[in-house]
Amino acid sequence: MTQANQSSFVYVTFIRTTPQRLWSALTDPEQMKEYWFGMRIEADWKAGGPWKLIFPDGRTADSGQITEFDPPSRMVIRWRHELSPELQAEGYSRCTMELEPVADTVKLTITHAIDRADSQFIGKVSGGWPRILSNLKSLLETGQIILTR
Repeated sequence: MTQANQSSFVYVTFIRTTPQRLWSALTDPEQMKEYWFGMRIEADWKAGGPWKLIFPDGRTADSGQITEFDPPSRMVIRWRHELSPELQAEGYSRCTMELEPVADTVKLTITHAIDRADSQFIGKVSGGWPRILSNLKSLLETGQIILTR
């Protein structure tokens, strides 16, 4: 969905797990490294807390602040890319993660948006999120990731 002054990407998946187990996978640094291609998360898991996504070599890929934190149902992160000057110049985006129990699954909706038309950053995350979330779903349902890069 793109409005004249906004770019956004929405991804919805259903994962056979519990909201608590999915929430843990979304916030636990060790679990995240498994499905997020070795990336490490550093965060103070509360509203107002800092947040960073770090490559295995120590470089900060993305950073921001947690603006909403309501376990195990909703989290919003103010998110900015740090490596590419062009993407960094676009400023902060919003990543909203919503978990909703549906029968024996959890509906996970990721909405990543920025107040900028034709955002290059949103173009990049629209390729990354499906890979990351496919790994997350597979890890929680089978114990194994499916993509290594």
